[in-house]
Amino acid sequence: MTTLNSKTITYEQLAKVIDHSLLRPELTAQDTIAGCKLADEYHVATVCVKPCYVKLAAEMLKNSDVRVTTVIGFPHGSSVTAIKVAEAAQAIKDGAVELDMVQNIGELRSGHEEYVYEDIKAVCDLAHSQGVKVKVILENAYLTDEQKVRACQLAERAGADWVKTSTGYAPTGATIEDIRLMRKSVSEKVQVKAAGGVRTLDALLAAIDAGITRCGATATKVILDEFKQRHPTT
Repeated sequence: MTTLNSKTITYEQLAKVIDHSLLRPELTAQDTIAGCKLADEYHVATVCVKPCYVKLAAEMLKNSDVRVTTVIGFPHGSSVTAIKVAEAAQAIKDGAVELDMVQNIGELRSGHEEYVYEDIKAVCDLAHSQGVKVKVILENAYLTDEQKVRACQLAERAGADWVKTSTGYAPTGATIEDIRLMRKSVSEKVQVKAAGGVRTLDALLAAIDAGITRCGATATKVILDEFKQRHPTT
């Protein structure tokens, strides 16, 4: 896993930290097309679109270095496992190469850890069999620190490639404290993604120094334009 440093990071490295988020319920097909064009222009890591627009995004970005991500069990994580697996299979068929799945928050809070593990593992097993990576959204707003740690450990055991702070649709999003806790709770094999409330360059750089390698963002243009202004020769 590459370690990033806010003091030495280049534009290209910073852009590849960002998953440009296009998940708001009101976004249209035209909004998605515009978002894909912006993502391609700024050479971000991925564009994260609603499941119904995966095929559209994959077609838009077929000649781009920007990949397509979508969400599974979003935003509450409460779909039964078979439905999450079916969602994942359809998303992969439509062209997604990364999946951001929401863990079953209520089952974790109920102490049903084996259910949570099996739920994540089913999606990870399917995705990995087809070369697709999985980020597991914990939704930290609803969890104690102890539950966050256990969720990280369960996600790693189930095969997650990333653990992710939030959907961006809960009362709170990513915090530096949570990022550091999550980074300490998984091995170097698992990466950490932030989401929710990271809207400025300084906020993104702070999250990078806390341990993330990926961040969901809607303020992609604002963040990357500010970086260019600060570092006009990079």
